[in-house]
Amino acid sequence: MSDDDLARRRSALRALLKRPLLTVESDPEDLVLVRRHQSELRNWLNRETGWRLQVDAETARLFKTAPALDDGTHPARGKAGEPFGRRRYVVLCLALAVLERADAQTTLGRLAEEVLNAAAEPDLAFPFTLDSRAERADLVAVVRLLLGWGVLRRVSGDEESYLSASGDVLYDVRRVVLASLLTGARGPSTVTAAGFEERLAELTGEPVPDTDELRNRALRRRLTRRLLEDPVLYYDDLDDAERGYLVSQRIAITRRIEEATGLVPELRAEGVAMVDPDDELTDVRMPEQRTDGHVTLLVAEHLAGRSEAGRDELESFVRDAAARHKSFWRKGVTEPGAESELLDIALGKLAALRLVEVLPDGRVRALPAIARYAVDEPTVREPGRSRGGMGDRPPAGNTRKAER
Repeated sequence: MSDDDLARRRSALRALLKRPLLTVESDPEDLVLVRRHQSELRNWLNRETGWRLQVDAETARLFKTAPALDDGTHPARGKAGEPFGRRRYVVLCLALAVLERADAQTTLGRLAEEVLNAAAEPDLAFPFTLDSRAERADLVAVVRLLLGWGVLRRVSGDEESYLSASGDVLYDVRRVVLASLLTGARGPSTVTAAGFEERLAELTGEPVPDTDELRNRALRRRLTRRLLEDPVLYYDDLDDAERGYLVSQRIAITRRIEEATGLVPELRAEGVAMVDPDDELTDVRMPEQRTDGHVTLLVAEHLAGRSEAGRDELESFVRDAAARHKSFWRKGVTEPGAESELLDIALGKLAALRLVEVLPDGRVRALPAIARYAVDEPTVREPGRSRGGMGDRPPAGNTRKAER
């Protein structure tokens, strides 16, 4: 295979990692690349990750599996970047169930009525009425997410007119996209567990390997997935079998990932990170411009010199920083309570990047990779000399994605 073909195949895989659901309307060039290299991509993904790739004339779907089922650091987000809450997620599930039975076209008003009927079912009895603008905004946020995924295609109208009760919107329902959304290892109808956590584990569970060869393959796939998805993979987060396998095979595993994706490995005493020099395969950037980005960087620098900090200490730090930088930050940052909102945004970004862990009691624990944001006194080193550790330099990017 020529260098050009290898580069195009790498671009196709990067497109799938960045956006696991490609459609002919939104991603025509990437879809052509994936279709051209689908055989090689499917073989690599199956061998190294166990992920399934489905390609047709209109879509390409990479069926990822989440590295962890309890990670809430990469939520779905609305138009203004606000994270989805419980109500929006429930409305999203209800909308998908309704659309599965819908005609080829539907309106936002009809969808709203059917979601209300579904929410009122005795087995669910979810309190959702659409009487308030906030509830209508939740439905609109869900619809816009489905538009972004390609499940719906807007034919006429605008969601803002629905919010103001002055009009409706007509959509095409794209069943080929809708049918490819679920990524579980088994069909939901085959799940028999009663509790939510148990049902989720059963939905995503994989067969237990019974030979050494199959166990090693399962370990390689599981670790490769995490290196592709997580900004940093810490040895302390792995069980004994995973840690032992990664320590012995990290060079081979990271080399295969680098050859296929262009991600560059950083191998440190605390763990492994696959860094994207092009800063494309990430949904959370660090550092970032504007107020939220500056606050996040300052909080990272503050935490880089300590093992943990309390909520009150961090709010006080952000309050003082807002007073110092108010002429450069957005309006309202010095208002009472603003420091809490700013801190929540910063900690959300840092937790998503695996730089901190927010503990149940509100304390924040600094993780090893945050050391790269420590501010030290300048020192003069000999040319060509560098120091070790995960704190060497700011990362060019990370590879963790919210979309699955």
